[in-house]
Amino acid sequence: MKAIRYYRYGPPDVLQLADVERPGIGDDEVLVRVRAASVNPLDWHFMRGAPYLVRMVAGLPRPRDGRLGADMAGSVEAVGKNVTGFRPGDEVFGGLDDRGTLAEYISIRHDGAVLTKPAGLTFEQAASVPVAAVTALQALRDKGRVRPGHKVLVNGASGGVGTFAVQIAKAFGAEVTGVCRTPNAEMVASVGADQVIDYTREDFTRAGRRYDLLVDIAGNRTIAETRRVLVPKGVLVAVGGPNKGRWIGPLGRSVRMAALSPAVSQRMVFFFLAHQNKDDLAVLRELLQAGKVTPVIDRTYPLGEVAEAIRYLEQGHAMGKVALTV
Repeated sequence: MKAIRYYRYGPPDVLQLADVERPGIGDDEVLVRVRAASVNPLDWHFMRGAPYLVRMVAGLPRPRDGRLGADMAGSVEAVGKNVTGFRPGDEVFGGLDDRGTLAEYISIRHDGAVLTKPAGLTFEQAASVPVAAVTALQALRDKGRVRPGHKVLVNGASGGVGTFAVQIAKAFGAEVTGVCRTPNAEMVASVGADQVIDYTREDFTRAGRRYDLLVDIAGNRTIAETRRVLVPKGVLVAVGGPNKGRWIGPLGRSVRMAALSPAVSQRMVFFFLAHQNKDDLAVLRELLQAGKVTPVIDRTYPLGEVAEAIRYLEQGHAMGKVALTV
């Protein structure tokens, strides 16, 4: 089969469309013919081995595992003898914590993060859900403890996680304000934001408004500035952070938050990686089927142009998700 592999760290040019063995399946696994996938910041962190902390997981001095990709949609090709919930031909979507979805086939445990695909979604739309939407769900529900009536601010509302965060917060009954740049403001309003702040025209940290929860995806403001927009018992959920520092990168922000947290009334939570699981995927499928959440796709590339897809994603201005057709 064809699959994306990389054998050294570096820019997108290190990615290769390689011929590799098609995976087998165990008794509890499902073989999926991948029809679409998407790219995420996680992919370019592993591709570049940056920050260096990534290499402690992925391998020194070269990557131990040259696979990339954490979410997909496709059709079931075969099932193991213990699998009862799927059969060949089923259209499915899901994700892998250990990467490898940028390929024509993957094997995944039937009790892992995989479910039948909502009928109204394209493969590309479904493949955009697992990483970004699960991240948004866990940031809002588990870390932010969002409740109906809460005032929620999403900084970075027009990206992959941000577009899902706006919609999921609205589905949970919150009043949502999205922060983005001028070209994306109309889209952010269209997915459900009650108010949209164009950061090129207004500094949201000095507007005088206060929020119960700030989901900070952009990570482009200081901790002091983000705390300024919260009510006294408000919550800051930092999803990732600025890609600064060669050694620990976004995690430097978590260190500063942990040091400050005991001295302030607001709760501050750093959230770097979502955990893929079937239960959260089921919550999202219900929201998708009900029309409360709709994936936003900015661009779609063929699998062989994944280097261009990641190069575009790294620019930081994607409006929604960047998908791949396989």
